[in-house]
Amino acid sequence: MTAATTTRAARARGAETSGRSEEELRDLVKHAGAELELAPAEVIIEWAVATFGERFCVTSSMADGVLAHLASRVAPGIDVVFLDTGYHFAETIGTRDAVQATLPVRMLTILPELTVEQQDAVHGPELYLRDPDLCCAMRKVKPLERALAGYDAWATGLRRAETRDRVIAPVIGWDATKRKVKVSPLARWTDAQIDAYIAEHQVLVNPLVEDGFPSIGCAPCTRRVAPGEDPRSGRWAGTGKTECGIHV
Repeated sequence: MTAATTTRAARARGAETSGRSEEELRDLVKHAGAELELAPAEVIIEWAVATFGERFCVTSSMADGVLAHLASRVAPGIDVVFLDTGYHFAETIGTRDAVQATLPVRMLTILPELTVEQQDAVHGPELYLRDPDLCCAMRKVKPLERALAGYDAWATGLRRAETRDRVIAPVIGWDATKRKVKVSPLARWTDAQIDAYIAEHQVLVNPLVEDGFPSIGCAPCTRRVAPGEDPRSGRWAGTGKTECGIHV
């Protein structure tokens, strides 16, 4: 039996156990979180695939293809969820297209309920300047909640090294807002480990990273970061906002 066949079988077994109660999911988090805290990222994804099957997906902002690449090695054909806010840089859309074309994944592009034009008509133009929290809620947070409706668990590229606010990000955690298991296989990875993985596997990286954008969000709300600055200081610069709402 090939590795891909084994993975498909594991995903199918996980799918058969769908419909777990919230209590069962929380219990999984409690036990697996401690057991997998120091496990390699591949092992963490293997556990998620074996546990949740097709009710597990990966999300990616397309700053790079590291998490998608890693997950596709463990589970070829895995669902990768990408939120197209309508405000992305062209380079981000290009990275998504390249990941979709070169990796064995099922790319799911999720759109907000309103187009940018429709949002402007309802809330006025440039809502991201006047109320960035509402803009993020409509174009990121709510679409992700809809996208995750058919899953029990989702993987993020969240890393503790990114900001002080993310130091406590668990490898296996419970998202109380979405009421789902939140898996962060790269939580313990340093910047050096990310760079080494990219170099070893020739992983796709958003061209903006080399152009002074170490953390990439929507084009109107992201600026270049000077060397030595906090990598996320270019996100919502001057607003005091630090997160879109997905991870809070």
